[in-house]
Amino acid sequence: MIKIAIAGTGSMARHHAQVFQQIAGCRVVAACDVIAKRARDFAERYGIPAVYTDVEEMLDAVPVDAVAIVTSDAAHAPVSLAAIRRGKHVLCEKPLATTYPEARKMAAAAKRKGVINMVNLSYRNAAAIHKARALVDSGAIGRVMHMEASYLQSWLASTYWGDWRKQPGFLWRLSKAYGSQGVLGDIGVHILDFASYAAGDITRVDCRLKTFDKVRGNKLKGYTLDACDSAVIGVELGNGAIGTIHTSRWATGHANSLLLRVFGDEGAIVVDLDRAYNELRICRGRNIHTLTWRRVRCPKTPDLHRRFIKSIRTGENDQPDFARGAAIQKVIDACLASDRERRAIRV
Repeated sequence: MIKIAIAGTGSMARHHAQVFQQIAGCRVVAACDVIAKRARDFAERYGIPAVYTDVEEMLDAVPVDAVAIVTSDAAHAPVSLAAIRRGKHVLCEKPLATTYPEARKMAAAAKRKGVINMVNLSYRNAAAIHKARALVDSGAIGRVMHMEASYLQSWLASTYWGDWRKQPGFLWRLSKAYGSQGVLGDIGVHILDFASYAAGDITRVDCRLKTFDKVRGNKLKGYTLDACDSAVIGVELGNGAIGTIHTSRWATGHANSLLLRVFGDEGAIVVDLDRAYNELRICRGRNIHTLTWRRVRCPKTPDLHRRFIKSIRTGENDQPDFARGAAIQKVIDACLASDRERRAIRV
């Protein structure tokens, strides 16, 4: 039996608890949150026996094999390092940290301690992105020349996911004081990983961030609403290809849309998660002259939680690991510097 503790019991923690409870030989035995009532309610809902408000106390008191870290972004590094010091395997929510030096420290600590370490870049659960990477790596579309990717949400423009004005789970994501890097760190981290996993590593960025006025004085319920709402990033890849990546919370009509297009000199691939997680489209061979796209069904891949548990059992660390999380954080840091300095930055 693999025993799991969950640190942070907000809305995202529900998904972690549900998935872990579906995995044979895996049990969630402890939960921790700085808000005691939230931790108690969460534990009662999921039948978790041990409840704490101090993560170090929990880690010292409860014998667990692994910790899922679902805290606010600023707590990812200290909570992960506390778990790693005690030899616990760690599945950490994205972004891995709020700065690249922090993320690099986390990756180094996990490597030294020999614990399994993974980042919940959850769109790696899409079979289509793994097939896209395999096709690019095999040369199926030739040399990658250009790419474009987007991750679009509309929760600042609609109430599809709830009213952001009334929920702390939304409000802290709009405030730098709570460790948020805005849309760039919250969902931009996903599309940066998604796009570069298939198309190739990002080596240069030219980024513009925008924070729009949302309420009078941009202060609400004790939160200063100063984290970015939209990001547009020009990128260069390791092979010299160029492209654009953009993300926004103002994308009216989009609940949660991820799209990637990779164009090579011998073909092109489109992954559109609004259409399907297990299917992509490809245009190659003679079809490039008739602009004909063919649908490709993609083999199912185990979700990240199951790969985390398998890694614990086998001792073989699956991806995306903390090193990958640190590499993406390095891109995010470069994007922040690019916007601040109004120039392109090499990653």
